[in-house]
Amino acid sequence: MPPLPVPPEEPAVHNHPTDLDEYSWPICVTPDCGRQLWVSETGRWACRPCEDSTAKRISELPGLFRRLDTTAALMRGARRTGGGTSGSKTPPIPPRLEVLALVGPGGVAARLSAIEDAWRQTLGWTIAPWRGSPAQAVPHLTRFLADNLLWACSSYDEVGQDIVELRKLHGECSAIVNDERRPGRVQIGACPALVEDARCGQALTASAVSHRVRCGACGARWETLGEWRELRAAQKTVLAELATQQQEGVAA
Repeated sequence: MPPLPVPPEEPAVHNHPTDLDEYSWPICVTPDCGRQLWVSETGRWACRPCEDSTAKRISELPGLFRRLDTTAALMRGARRTGGGTSGSKTPPIPPRLEVLALVGPGGVAARLSAIEDAWRQTLGWTIAPWRGSPAQAVPHLTRFLADNLLWACSSYDEVGQDIVELRKLHGECSAIVNDERRPGRVQIGACPALVEDARCGQALTASAVSHRVRCGACGARWETLGEWRELRAAQKTVLAELATQQQEGVAA
């Protein structure tokens, strides 16, 4: 019996193992994510949790836009510039500019269109035709992004920036629709800290949601109740010094 053929020897692929110190596991490209990709996600650019959360935001954008694109949303919280006088027309209430910026030509529709155009260019597809007003275009734009999100997360190396933009856009719309307004800041006087033997004088502000006050010019901080009292006492001292200087100047 002739001898059986011997199969060729397979190359020794592990003769030179990778130095673990030089090896880094692939991670999601979405900024601020940092999740390591699973073995089943090999070859993807964005992780599935980022894809899922982005898909949810895309699906909610048309509804948010419809709620923004109303007279009530444009006028809610706006104030009249002045009262009407006898025999004159009442001045119109100015629209909320942050709402107008989202529902206008350069708002939600334009920002979604920029993402679609980039995806189409990468895919080698023609640029989408004009879809009418922002209200008409948003449903078409979100449908395109939803239909091609899986491709983008798997094959588009810049998808991370688009995920961030969609998250930001969704957040801006949600904040206005849900009337989530940031607490205002009030001025609490000038900074009394000494900087090279001179008073800083920078205007200080405080918020109702935080007990911390920080001077943006010299970096001085007041964080506790005792430090707040010290701040007020120092400000009163500065005011007294200024009043004395003014009186001396008048007397001279």
